[in-house]
Amino acid sequence: MKTFNFDEKKAQQAIELLLESFGEDLNREGIQRTPARVAKFYKEALSGNAVDPLKLISAHYTTEDYEEIILVRDVSFYSLCEHHLLPFLGKAHVAYIPQKDKIIGVSKLVRLVEVFANRLQLQERLTKQVADTVMQSIEPHGVMVVVEAEHLCMTMCGVKKQGSKMITSAMRGIFLKDVRTRAEVMSLLKGL
Repeated sequence: MKTFNFDEKKAQQAIELLLESFGEDLNREGIQRTPARVAKFYKEALSGNAVDPLKLISAHYTTEDYEEIILVRDVSFYSLCEHHLLPFLGKAHVAYIPQKDKIIGVSKLVRLVEVFANRLQLQERLTKQVADTVMQSIEPHGVMVVVEAEHLCMTMCGVKKQGSKMITSAMRGIFLKDVRTRAEVMSLLKGL
């Protein structure tokens, strides 16, 4: 994992140049602290680069021997599209079927979505990264991730279609092989 070296001073300088390119007066009252605020925002929005997702998730061993679907629905997130540096925001749904006694704490799945969302990102990559990390970390029978998001780059520029959403999915293990298991998760996503 690469080291996350966010240079806040360079980010502030870049924002100053950007504002100047817009013809803004950097001494104007409303703009004076904007470079610092924007740099701070980007540092926070990209903080997922500082976290190793595999260290975040570890199996919790239990005596329950639970081998049924576990689904975490409606995990709200925002991320920054690497093409326009504009946000996309939505919800992620993560389902997995654990091997007997290996489960993940529910907050770890939420945190995993946040870690990958807090990077310059593509929705397709974010979806795959969450699925692959769960598979790699606890080796469940299968994992399925569905992400739905609105992209401000599509809302504010280009086609300018407000309210349009993109849906991506990644399936691993049993969810690729067993149509009934996949259909059960999809009905849980729709029906509750």
